[in-house]
Amino acid sequence: MAVGGSWYPADPDRLARDVDRYLADAVTAPAGDVRALIAPHAGLMYSGPVAAYAYKWLAGCDVDIAVLVGPSHYVAFEGVALYERGAFDTPFGAVPIAERCTAALALSSNKIREHAPAHLREHSLEMQLPFLKRVLPAAEIVPLVMGAQRRETVQALAASLTSVLKGRKAVLIASTDLSHYHDAIAAAKLDATVIKHVERFDPDGLLAALDAYPEHACGGGPAVSVMLAAKALGASDARVLKYADSGDVSGDKDAVVGYLAAAFGTFSH
Repeated sequence: MAVGGSWYPADPDRLARDVDRYLADAVTAPAGDVRALIAPHAGLMYSGPVAAYAYKWLAGCDVDIAVLVGPSHYVAFEGVALYERGAFDTPFGAVPIAERCTAALALSSNKIREHAPAHLREHSLEMQLPFLKRVLPAAEIVPLVMGAQRRETVQALAASLTSVLKGRKAVLIASTDLSHYHDAIAAAKLDATVIKHVERFDPDGLLAALDAYPEHACGGGPAVSVMLAAKALGASDARVLKYADSGDVSGDKDAVVGYLAAAFGTFSH
């Protein structure tokens, strides 16, 4: 764990109380087949109430594998860093890696390679694990961290995920926060661009917006890859579940970070 004990409680009982409270407060999901989520990755007290809206949609789902795709915050590199074998630790116990799936991804594209250093300090995937362990305690993970978020990398990852995940009981999870350190009014305007393309299930439009202004989201590339793959794997519906910013918790609306929860799949209307 890189941020256990700082960004979220390392004590499992305290962590369970926090995560379960956020899940209880989130809106119950309708019936349907969830293929993908977008969830934020800030400190639990800030983004946890938003992330819970996404993860509540996974409760009771028939899913064996959670594919986690997040941005690299500390290590600069090209392509996508895969952690291929072993497990990730959490206060709730280890989360095993789906090694057959990671091996297949490593063979699927020269953009995807094992690169452990990219994962050592990274929080974008780690912040998903407390929720994942509560709603899908038996699921294995595929940990993917995207370096430079180039269009060709985004599209190559989407193609690989589509080919490798066909026939598997998997959910795709894009880890991203939205705009950073604008005042709340300016942030809401910037974040509305992302929300618009998510609501329309328009990954190509989101990618074009990110090409023009990458600061819309720190994990915009992972979000587009996940949306493209989810659509290719049969998802037809998109739902924006919750939007908030850090100032809703801190009270400081002068410099906020935006948080979004969304789901993609086939849902009852």
